[in-house]
Amino acid sequence: MQVFEWFGPRKDGRISVAKSDERSGRPSQSRNGEVIANMHDWVKADQRPTIREVAEEKRNFFWLGAREFKVKVLGIRRACVGKFVLLLLTAEQRDRRGFVASNWVECAEADENFFKNSISVYFSFAVLFTLMCMGFSMSFGIGHRNSCLSSKAPNPGRVDTSRQLKQLRARLKAMALDAFIITRDDEHQSEFPASRDRRYAYISGFSGSNGIAVITRKRGAALWTNGRYFLQADIQLSCDWLLMRVGQPGVPHLMKWLIDVLPENSTIGADPKLVSNSVWNEWLSKIGNSSISLVEVFENPVDRIWNSTTGRPPHSPYQAYVLLERFSGRKWEDKVKELRGKLAAEGADAIVVTALDEVAWLLNIRGYDVPNNPMVHAYIIVTSSSVNLYVNESKLSPEVKAHLKAQNCYSELCTQIHSYDALVGDLKTNQQKWKKVLLPSRGYFSLGASRAIYLAIPQEKQLAMPSPIIFMKARKNKIERDGMRRAHIRDAVALCDFLAHFEESVSMMAAGKQWNELQVALDLDQFRREQNFSRGPSFPTIAGFGPNGAFPHYSPSESSNVLQIDGSSTLLLDSGGHYLDGTTDVTRTIHLGKPTDFEREAYTRVLMGSIQLASLVFPYDVPMNSIDVLARGPLWEAGLNYLHGTGHGVGAFLSVHEGPISISYTEGNLTFQEGYFFSDEPGYYHEGQFGVRLENVLEVVKKQTKHRSDGQYFSFVPVTYVPYEPKLINVKMLSPQHRQWLNDYNTKVRTLVGAELKRQHRMKGFYWMMDKTGYVSEHEPSSVGGSINVTALLLVAMHIVVFSFHT
Repeated sequence: MQVFEWFGPRKDGRISVAKSDERSGRPSQSRNGEVIANMHDWVKADQRPTIREVAEEKRNFFWLGAREFKVKVLGIRRACVGKFVLLLLTAEQRDRRGFVASNWVECAEADENFFKNSISVYFSFAVLFTLMCMGFSMSFGIGHRNSCLSSKAPNPGRVDTSRQLKQLRARLKAMALDAFIITRDDEHQSEFPASRDRRYAYISGFSGSNGIAVITRKRGAALWTNGRYFLQADIQLSCDWLLMRVGQPGVPHLMKWLIDVLPENSTIGADPKLVSNSVWNEWLSKIGNSSISLVEVFENPVDRIWNSTTGRPPHSPYQAYVLLERFSGRKWEDKVKELRGKLAAEGADAIVVTALDEVAWLLNIRGYDVPNNPMVHAYIIVTSSSVNLYVNESKLSPEVKAHLKAQNCYSELCTQIHSYDALVGDLKTNQQKWKKVLLPSRGYFSLGASRAIYLAIPQEKQLAMPSPIIFMKARKNKIERDGMRRAHIRDAVALCDFLAHFEESVSMMAAGKQWNELQVALDLDQFRREQNFSRGPSFPTIAGFGPNGAFPHYSPSESSNVLQIDGSSTLLLDSGGHYLDGTTDVTRTIHLGKPTDFEREAYTRVLMGSIQLASLVFPYDVPMNSIDVLARGPLWEAGLNYLHGTGHGVGAFLSVHEGPISISYTEGNLTFQEGYFFSDEPGYYHEGQFGVRLENVLEVVKKQTKHRSDGQYFSFVPVTYVPYEPKLINVKMLSPQHRQWLNDYNTKVRTLVGAELKRQHRMKGFYWMMDKTGYVSEHEPSSVGGSINVTALLLVAMHIVVFSFHT
């Protein structure tokens, strides 16, 4: 095993690296001072290597940063032979900072006595971090790519974006920018941007719904994403990208990374129309007193290289339409009156409504401008005397204009139509007559208004707070609640009918068609479209078989590694539909063969957690985040977990992910309200093998308890009624309470969904449903006891902590 040590800087200002003797670890006299891999050509103060240059040189060198450090080279730890470790001390803080490879953290945390040599030098140029692991594949600690190891064949789902990166870097040079940040957002910070607004996907090839891409002119490109997409991003990104796994040890904030890799006085650009003001301010705080500057770039360089000739999709040509009161349950004028009351209470003269679901909800209109969401690109400014809609007027039919009272109407409840692009200019003009303007800030699944909108209002007139519409639309009225229940019954009919057809077809596979994940998604979407009031899927269907099921948000496509489905593993199926009277989101995991013991255990523990959360009865002031432990408890007891939240709000023919509801022990301390709808979706993902997730939508209802000593109590009622997979349930693990809940649930499935299946003459789906909802004995002994009691104790403990904190 060869070991390398530092001997720089040399007299010519370059770094010298020598190979040490294999046995003693001392420098080989014959090689002392010899420069390895032509590094002297790379490490001049004014010439630093790019990631591509390092890769082309096929050497194990990796460029980390460009700041003045006092570098203490502590050599090779005896327990980490073959892994080169540097401890970096900032000249100001003298903090030990160990940059090491993934899972090698212990090498940097050890006492300095473990290291052999100690040399202190000052570098006025960037620091090189060398990882030497002779005889092993290279693995980087920060941004490393598991799927890019030399021993692995290229993944068929990988997207080559080298051309886009080259063109963008040319644009950055022309604009005197050293780096450019590309968020996944459109001008409204939408969850599902239109295809033409997915700039970060065009540049990176990554199709997930969470990510930020950073492209530097000379220091490579990196993408930050969260735990839902670690595996997917590693497969889709080409190997000239770093993958920053947010939340994992050692992964820096994007601004911290840029400060480290860019030279002093560098300029970072971003489009202020596509970044929320809250995020922009966060970036500025991370930059702090650094010499790096962040500037607004209103002419997006991506738009210069991505156009109709290079495949950019056009705008949606479809018009908006009216959501009738029989579905909305309330006139838009009444909603505006309530909103004006909230503005007056806050002392605001106006509000700028930027989120598309808020625009749609407030005016009772829907559209086709973004995928998987019934929304139209528009803004609204509401004042005490006017309603102003900023939209492409071609989107508005005569019916919609009449609904909005947009013609020959001059009262405070008439809608004035303006050009979509006139918003910022009108804000700059009209702010002169306003004292306070409510500008939405980040919170509750909303990123808030963009930096560009905030720049249009003087800071002293800005009232930054989460939009009050978030809470107004989350609490469904009676008609919306009834509609959500009916929509979920029809949705269950579609899913039962499809699964019956699918399982029968697979069992006859030798004589019929072969099924893959993409075909499952397409066929299920078609079954939903056959239902009354259907308006398409509420998000791209997730159909992950076997190892693809371990991607929490895997979505099959023509470019992904689509697998043929058989009886060898689980199929995770997460899907939902939009209907005029509601939105659905349901996940079931099935198995077409004989599941393993561990697959059954994982499924059963996930089911137990789902049941425990759904069974909760609680006082009105219990924080949302505290109930997360109920769903995770059965998994935690076995040392298992999942890297996503347990639940999110669901809109009424709006966004499938709706604020302010978030069920996660790491965030959020709001309380529930009657009429909230949210998902209950624990899971488990065994990387490279299989995934399990079970998801129901629950409604928050008032609960009449035997005794009431401290105010109103609530409970949850499922509105999703789709059978579970009996062969994946280890009944012996279920407590009597679990079994009783499951029997009650199956009875409701038979009653509610069964009646609708028969009414629609879908008898194949009916008999399939009946076969999956058999009675489970409630009195057999349980092999896993006490889960509800244990997690209830955890809940009480967390509630006490929260209560103590607030008091």
